[in-house]
Amino acid sequence: MADDSLLSGLYPHFQELRSRLLKALIALVICVLASFLFTDRIIDFLVIPIGGLQNLQSIEVTENISVFMRVALLSGFILALPIIAYQIVAFIVPGLEPNEKRWLFTSIPFIVILFLGGVAFTYFIMLKAAIPFLIGFLGVQTVPRLSNYMSFVTNLMFWVGVSFESPLVILILAKFHIVNARLLIKGWRIALVASAVLAAVITPTTDPANMGLLMAPLMGLYLLSILLAFLVR
Repeated sequence: MADDSLLSGLYPHFQELRSRLLKALIALVICVLASFLFTDRIIDFLVIPIGGLQNLQSIEVTENISVFMRVALLSGFILALPIIAYQIVAFIVPGLEPNEKRWLFTSIPFIVILFLGGVAFTYFIMLKAAIPFLIGFLGVQTVPRLSNYMSFVTNLMFWVGVSFESPLVILILAKFHIVNARLLIKGWRIALVASAVLAAVITPTTDPANMGLLMAPLMGLYLLSILLAFLVR
């Protein structure tokens, strides 16, 4: 009986979660389809660091269409991010206090801003350093595949964008009294190691310079998180 009561109590939450996920998925599909209108221009923009499409090659018959879909998926995700974030927040807030709800809903625009900041950092700083190193390594002439290059760029943009959300996550955790500035200061060594591991996973090369390009902003974001945790308390 207790199990049945528990399941019946959780069922409305599962229904709500399914509804929110469905709405987020619909928004993503619509935004991906809408991004088809300008995906060609985005691809032309993304290949600038390597010198344009003339410096890339396609081998497989379906390679070009798969690249088109990958770029459309990333751009569609960015377009749908406010809606996706809203659906996640709307699922969480019913059990919170009014001021906590206000904090979460206020964070939605910053989720988008921080993610775009990570994408911009990847394109304008990381790629400018990583591409010449990768292409010119050992002095061997390299003509990358279009799919390989786009996979590298989009993955890097996505994960760096996600990592740039860390100050906002820390801010919310501090607001809910889960962490505080003192705890974050004591854990700076762990944060340094975590930043190095994350930089090694995200960056496609073991070159210390490229890893440092990512580690520096990650640690900067951690210091910003400490400041935000201090201010919010």
